Amino acid sequence: MAQPAWQDPVPLALDTAPVPAYGSGSLADLLPTLAAGQGVEGLTATIPELTPADRNCVFLIDGLGWEQIKAHPNEAPFLHSLLPTSRGGTGRPITAGFPSTTATSLASVGTGLPPGAHGLPGYTVRDPGTGELMNQLRWRPWTEPKVWQPYPTVFQLADAAGVRTAQVSSPDFEHTPLTKVALSGGSFLGRLSGEDRMDAAAQRLAAGDRSLVYAYYSEVDGKGHRFGVDSDAWRGQLMYVDGLAQRLAEQLPPRSALYITADHGMIDIPFDEQSRIDFDEDWELRAGVALLGGEGRARHVYAVPGAQGDVLAVWREVLGEQFWVASRDEAIAAGWFGPVIDERVYGRIGDVVAAAHDDVVITASVNEPHESAMVGMHGSLTPVEQLVPLLEVRS
Repeated sequence: MAQPAWQDPVPLALDTAPVPAYGSGSLADLLPTLAAGQGVEGLTATIPELTPADRNCVFLIDGLGWEQIKAHPNEAPFLHSLLPTSRGGTGRPITAGFPSTTATSLASVGTGLPPGAHGLPGYTVRDPGTGELMNQLRWRPWTEPKVWQPYPTVFQLADAAGVRTAQVSSPDFEHTPLTKVALSGGSFLGRLSGEDRMDAAAQRLAAGDRSLVYAYYSEVDGKGHRFGVDSDAWRGQLMYVDGLAQRLAEQLPPRSALYITADHGMIDIPFDEQSRIDFDEDWELRAGVALLGGEGRARHVYAVPGAQGDVLAVWREVLGEQFWVASRDEAIAAGWFGPVIDERVYGRIGDVVAAAHDDVVITASVNEPHESAMVGMHGSLTPVEQLVPLLEVRS
């Protein structure tokens, strides 16, 4: 039966939003599981499908979600062939965490903690101490890293336990605050080319009786943002990284396990008014809003004092059929940011949190011109963004 024209729209029920598998199958569970299998005390193996190995290597490909690998067997024959090995041979993915964005996911990987604990719950979030938006990828404005994220990384814990640990990435990332708070511990090996990174990761993996090595490649994500995951440029990067993964797999020393994963997937958003809602041009969405944080598909909305309820009501009325729109406490209760929210993190989460359900984004053409012009987007709870591979090769 058709809905009467006068009936108000029905917002998406919050319990229909897929919640990341914190504690059993999320990015935050990966390194603790591997390090616990290497005998590092104080860590728990929470992905039960994984078998311990003396030498573990994690190759994280930025932006290459589970559904992208499934959809491109011709461009990624090696990675596609490994799909049945994912998550300990179950053939299932794991989840990124919310929001499904690089700063949040890398912090979850490195610390072994969900966003509500490590405290990087978005691309940009409000610093309760200053009232300013903090960009947690670029670390602007400057904020003391150890205050913002005080927990040790799994690499630091493993290194202290005698495991040979290393991160292999672009030299540009060696001294960034995000690397410091999320991925530090042991040695950092900066290598410009992807081939050199794979070779260095294999060499460092073989250098210890117990080794934990992390390798990172970013350009699949970069091409997706700029040109979209339906572009030739993106497919070219996928073909290239498929070769990198095979190169690393063929060099594994004995007693090794290689895990290939990602920080999030990606979806292309059409350039039309229905798909791209411009906050900077929408007086209704701006009313009562002091700061707009997050990113297009996962927004933190900070209201002026006293306007939280009104902002929630308006956002839910205007966007509720396309976004899961929750108050801060509702999003926390739903488990979006993990089972526990540290006190220092509570105020970083928006008074209103909006996570995209449909193929739509909330842009900000004036204040976020670069981000608003991107083709490929991510951040929300949908499978195309949330599900990431955990492909496995053992020697």
